[in-house]
Amino acid sequence: MRLLASIPSPSDGVIDIGPLPIHLYGLMIALGVVAGVWLAGRRLEASGAGTRDDFTSIAMWAVGAGVVGARLYYIITDKSQPWKEPGRWIKVWEGGLGIPGGLIAGVAVGIWMAKRKGISVPAVLDAAAPAIPLSQAIGRIGNWWNQELFGRPTTLPWGLEIDAEHIPDGYPVGTLFHPTFLYEVLWNLALCGVLLVIDKRMQLRPGRLMAVYVAGYFVGRFWIEGLRIDPANSGGGWRLNQWVAAAAVLLSVGYLVIDAVRHRGDEDTFAEITESEPDYVPEDD
Repeated sequence: MRLLASIPSPSDGVIDIGPLPIHLYGLMIALGVVAGVWLAGRRLEASGAGTRDDFTSIAMWAVGAGVVGARLYYIITDKSQPWKEPGRWIKVWEGGLGIPGGLIAGVAVGIWMAKRKGISVPAVLDAAAPAIPLSQAIGRIGNWWNQELFGRPTTLPWGLEIDAEHIPDGYPVGTLFHPTFLYEVLWNLALCGVLLVIDKRMQLRPGRLMAVYVAGYFVGRFWIEGLRIDPANSGGGWRLNQWVAAAAVLLSVGYLVIDAVRHRGDEDTFAEITESEPDYVPEDD
């Protein structure tokens, strides 16, 4: 007997608390931000480069910029051409956040804020690297609530059930689809764990962990994107986001290789310095 026949989808993405409707897509994103800021803040404080409050103040700006950047990326690049309909621009609760745009804007503003506060930029990037996929993993659950961005049909026992009104044209009611939201949730959680292990055991030079995150995330995003069937701009056999993912992987891996070559002679010295420094133990709040 199979333990799992399919994954059901929720019938509604909104819950009402009195007169207040709560859009669960937005709630998942908010919970992801809270978890990510918590983890990154603890990591920054443990590094001795800053406090949790420092990271929270940086994150307030970075997260806001990330949401704006993610929405702009969606508006500009989505095949449905939302840029032609100004009424859709602010309806974030309906879905439509492009992670590449969010990462570019969020990281750029985070770097700017760290410099303004006089906090080491590499330390902030290292603190944030595993926190970002943790936040993304939680936020991706919002796609499940909205019944969106699922993959092509599948007969696997974890196929995703989709209500008739959300099934794309050409697919019969009852078709099961790849739960791409779940694949990305699991990929991001695994990436978060791998980054924490790498940071603890490999003693990378400051700032490199963020490049490892970018490479790791976009490798997963490339194959998951290839499963999706929602309309998307494409060319050369790949969807637009696959081209973006491939470019991000090449750039991040290229940076790591070039940086390693440039600092090859410094590796032993850096390891000796980090090993000789006493561990910083943050005080409990």
